Amino acid sequence: MGIKGIVKKAVEVGEMGFNKDGGAINWFPGHMAAATRAIRSRLKLSDLVIEVRDARIPFSSANQDLQPQLSAKRRVIALNKKDLANTNVLNKWVRYFDSSNQDCLPINAHSRSSVRKLLALVEFKLKEVISREPTLLVMVVGVPNVGKSALINSIHQIASTRFSVQEKMKRATVGPLPGVTQDIAGYKIAHQPSIYVLDTPGVLVPNIPNIETGLKLALAGSVKDSVVGEDRIVQYLLTVLNTRGTPLHWKHLAKQMEEITQIFEDKPGYNPKDLRPKMKKLPNASDLLYVKDLVREVQHALYVSLSEFGGNIEDENGMECLIEHQFEVLQKALKIPHKSSEARLMVSKKFLTLFRTGKLGSFVLDDVPELNREP
Repeated sequence: MGIKGIVKKAVEVGEMGFNKDGGAINWFPGHMAAATRAIRSRLKLSDLVIEVRDARIPFSSANQDLQPQLSAKRRVIALNKKDLANTNVLNKWVRYFDSSNQDCLPINAHSRSSVRKLLALVEFKLKEVISREPTLLVMVVGVPNVGKSALINSIHQIASTRFSVQEKMKRATVGPLPGVTQDIAGYKIAHQPSIYVLDTPGVLVPNIPNIETGLKLALAGSVKDSVVGEDRIVQYLLTVLNTRGTPLHWKHLAKQMEEITQIFEDKPGYNPKDLRPKMKKLPNASDLLYVKDLVREVQHALYVSLSEFGGNIEDENGMECLIEHQFEVLQKALKIPHKSSEARLMVSKKFLTLFRTGKLGSFVLDDVPELNREP
């Protein structure tokens, strides 16, 4: 089935929380409602907003309910996890935001140099108000699991190196600001004026606008797997990969796998685990090599399954048959016993982990929109 077919089938799964008419995903725990109210009130006090989005889904990871308020503020969109995103497509997104007069910067929240570039841009954007305000507040907002906590931690670490020993690692309370309660705390990143960065909880919109957006958020980990179901998320991921022909780009792995297979056939006593070095001086080297071999087998299995498929992937039934076959070859590639009652779930979880950690390659799932569409 094509992407529309996957979406259609997703509607039929009640536990996903999809509306029957193909509308929204309802995933809005009570704490998110309270957090959203707090964010809205504090946005009024902010001098600048850092909106963190997932670089793999630059449009889908935006909280659309907050966009009217966010777009009215000084804002920098930080496309985090750039190391997991296709560079060429990500650059097109940056050009799109630039053409929309929106500051945008791809970042890796775990990289100090990357975060320093973001802070430099923030301070530059605040120059126009520095002369008027002695204290400036920067808010960090974003949906769950886009890397806000990692960014805040990096900002804190960088900030702690800028001040005296007495001020290092000090968490500054931003209570004196009008309308801000005493329990709001932020990290000071600059003197004269004092600039504080304030973290906020990750919140989704009460209703995710369409099912495909919801599946992308689930694939990126912003919606809990249990809400959508790992099996359904992997079906969507495989549909995207097959539709784009991504496994066909892994053709070079076929020869590598044939060579490895030939070694095993020539020496029947070999075991795949023999490819791992002895764990003496490098305790993690064995695991790294094993993961590398595992990824290679997974990519090879998907390449073969797609290249040898005789059906029509543009037909829903054809795609469905291909995906079912790919679950079988993935089970073998991932070394999951066929007798396991939870084999399909185990396949889904392991395959999702490979995708989310970038082991399968770098991807951007959102298409760059037309210039007249809101980012």
